[in-house]
Amino acid sequence: MRALLSLSRLARRLPASLAAIRAPPPLILRHLHADSPPPPPPQGPPPFTSRILESDPSMSPGAESEPAEAALDPSLDEFLSRFVAAFRPLLAAAFPDHDNHVLDEMLRLVADAVLCRLTGADPGPDAVELSDDLWKAVWEVSASVRDGMRRDQVRADLRHYLHCDEVKEMTRFAVDVGIRGSMLRELRFKWAREKLEEVEFYRGLDDMRAQAEAAADETPALPPPRLTSLPRRKGEFKFQMYGLDMSDPKWAEVAERTAEAEAHFVPEEPKAVEGKAKKAEAKLLSVDPRKGDPAPAMEEWKEELRPKRVDWMALLERVKARNVELYLKVAEILLAEDSFDATIRDYSKLIDLHSKANNVEAAERILGKMSEKGIAPDILTSITLVHMYSKAGNLEKAKEAFEFIRKEGFKPDLKLFSSMINCYINHGEPAQAESLIKSMGNMGIKPTREMYTDVMRTYAQRGMVDAAQRVHHTMTFAGIQPTTELFTLRIEAYGRAGDPDSACTLFEQMRKSGYEPDDGCLAGVVAAYMKKNQLDQALNWLLSLDKEGLKPGVKTNLVLLDWLSMLQLVVEAEQLVQKIKKLGEEPLEIHVFLADMYAKTRQEEKARKSLKILEEKKKLLKADQFERIIRGLLDGGFSEEANKYYKMMKACGFEPSETIEVGVKASLGVRSGLRPSGRHRG
Repeated sequence: MRALLSLSRLARRLPASLAAIRAPPPLILRHLHADSPPPPPPQGPPPFTSRILESDPSMSPGAESEPAEAALDPSLDEFLSRFVAAFRPLLAAAFPDHDNHVLDEMLRLVADAVLCRLTGADPGPDAVELSDDLWKAVWEVSASVRDGMRRDQVRADLRHYLHCDEVKEMTRFAVDVGIRGSMLRELRFKWAREKLEEVEFYRGLDDMRAQAEAAADETPALPPPRLTSLPRRKGEFKFQMYGLDMSDPKWAEVAERTAEAEAHFVPEEPKAVEGKAKKAEAKLLSVDPRKGDPAPAMEEWKEELRPKRVDWMALLERVKARNVELYLKVAEILLAEDSFDATIRDYSKLIDLHSKANNVEAAERILGKMSEKGIAPDILTSITLVHMYSKAGNLEKAKEAFEFIRKEGFKPDLKLFSSMINCYINHGEPAQAESLIKSMGNMGIKPTREMYTDVMRTYAQRGMVDAAQRVHHTMTFAGIQPTTELFTLRIEAYGRAGDPDSACTLFEQMRKSGYEPDDGCLAGVVAAYMKKNQLDQALNWLLSLDKEGLKPGVKTNLVLLDWLSMLQLVVEAEQLVQKIKKLGEEPLEIHVFLADMYAKTRQEEKARKSLKILEEKKKLLKADQFERIIRGLLDGGFSEEANKYYKMMKACGFEPSETIEVGVKASLGVRSGLRPSGRHRG
């Protein structure tokens, strides 16, 4: 800016009659605001009709305007326009107290000097000499303007040659040979640059030929143009991009709206964590989430940084990368922080994380805080709740969330239906699960084979033959081919229902269809015989299969062991146990059957041995197995052991049946804890 101080002398040298001699206000206003030109003053040469240059001072404003316009150099015109636009801020910064018309005249003097230097015209006796420092500033601005014009010209040429026929033809060939993506883009620009270089080469040859012809021509050249007023653009800027007129005022409104939208979607940059805030963050990261409280460290971090939501989010990301449990605790505390401005997505995200970790209590706590804030669960939160409650076995709350989703008009997906079907099955309501499968078909969602199989298995385990057969027919109509597992489930249903004839018929049908029966099929048929207590028929059937090479496995032997233990055939049952152990397995059911049998036959020592094994694996026992053990102990007179397993059953979360509860209490009241005096000697 020091170089521009020499222009202050120019401003002081402007004569008082400058408004009437050189730059009348109407003329300046015309160039600034594109107004209609006033009549020329009598004491000076009339201004040239161009907005920048005057080639011949003797020309009148209206005479021969078209040839004069044609004689102008568009490149020089554009250069002066850009030069004035770039040089004006420098003058305004150097002379903040000067009026605009003074700055305009100073710009005109500088631009006139630049024009004379570029065209080689005589500056005249009234020209003002510029200092060396000022010329240095002028050349710096001129260089930046020239570079900008060059870049714009190269971009325009490249944009033009990118769509020329030769480049298009080579691009099509590259696509045909398999070139795609960034490599194809680089090749297009490379071919466009080569085409541009070729055109510039021949354009240079044409310029050299034109110069040679001009030198040979003796026609006198026109005088160099002179600057009569500041170079200004007339009218409004015209700028096009991809065929759109971007100079239209509507695009200014679009830009404002876009900026407002970006303020919502483009995240802000978080503040840098330094000094005491960094120490507070390190203190926070060192907190043990199971024993410590992160709230004091968070308050200290907040006081030092004065964070916004973007800063809290950045902190949560760093905490999550270090310790997920601490992240859950910090995120829950932040839900009540005003500067964090928690949204429903923050609540639903925490609920989802807790549900995936099977932490239903924590998820319900977050849901309660959400309700306290007056935020109702939305679709995404309800979907998370359905999966969580279905996995936890809470049918009522899962149904509530599922019905809310359907009332809101949201179409449940396959995963959501699968969670609800599994919840109904685990809760012992296969009919509701089957109803959901029908709803899926009506909504155009195809149920999977696993869904049908799970419902059919539940029916089979309950001995509901007709329902299992109905599901099988539905699967057949849905185009699902039968498998060995489906045959096994149908045979199991007949076995639970006690229909050995239908079970054997389906078994033979399975073999004729080309499916190899597995151990589950044999166990189902034997279970059907057991329901009818037809031991001889079952053994004969197994012997006939043994001749054909089908030997019973662990499942079939377990059914036989169950049968023998209920018949209290101790020797045969013990032989069968040894046979099962030789197969390499020892299921827990073995000791359930043995404990029941030994207790009923009052073989105390053997019974205690099996009971000890069952006590060690009590978490694996089911409700019906607990009841069978307790019932056997009551029948054998082991009141204290029965009471012990009664309490153990309740501790495992099972509710004893009324018969078991009455029996245990009655045995304690009558026998007063006395044990049997002797052993059974049958």
